[in-house]
Amino acid sequence: MTSTPYTVADVMTTRVIAVTPSTGFKDIAAAIERWKVTALPVIEGEGRVVGVVSEADLLPKEEFHEHRPGLIEQMRRLGDTAKAGSTRAEDLMTTPAITIRPDATLPQAARLMADRHVKRLPVVDADGTLKGIVSRADLLKVFLRTDEDLTAEIRQSVVTRLFPLSHAAVKVTVSQGIATLTGQVKDRDLIPLAERLTHSVEGIVDVRCRLQAPNTE
Repeated sequence: MTSTPYTVADVMTTRVIAVTPSTGFKDIAAAIERWKVTALPVIEGEGRVVGVVSEADLLPKEEFHEHRPGLIEQMRRLGDTAKAGSTRAEDLMTTPAITIRPDATLPQAARLMADRHVKRLPVVDADGTLKGIVSRADLLKVFLRTDEDLTAEIRQSVVTRLFPLSHAAVKVTVSQGIATLTGQVKDRDLIPLAERLTHSVEGIVDVRCRLQAPNTE
């Protein structure tokens, strides 16, 4: 009943700085510093994502700069010690890349980031071609929607559709992203649904449902 959920395509950054597998260590470090990002997609061909290289992938070179790891440490940290001796993106990157599709919902993106402990995701089409990048900050953009915009959506997508006969008696206010519904409706059983649907509106922080209905007993 509510409007179409926001997707990754709605909030992603389409201008993406990427590197190729042959990009050198210093060029990667320079790009991370210049563009103030923590990771870069690695692409080949016509933009197919083959991996991601991050600050964490570069750090082993500094960590092991002043000392050579012993045999036990080498065995325990094979990946890090290999990266410490690497000079190109193809040897530094994490592969396969953790990616997401443009039509994924924002909760799906947030869960994937949390599950895989990453701060940003390359956005790819069905062929794996890079279309953008979505970060944690991008997922929070929905909370920048104005209270007026949220009020209008709740009234149109929830109240008017759910209570076609009594919607005029329902007052909707939103302050700092917190929605309050007050007034009289005809069907008591629909009040919990109204609260849930209001919660589902992108950008809503909390809901205070104070709707009432006549006692049918």
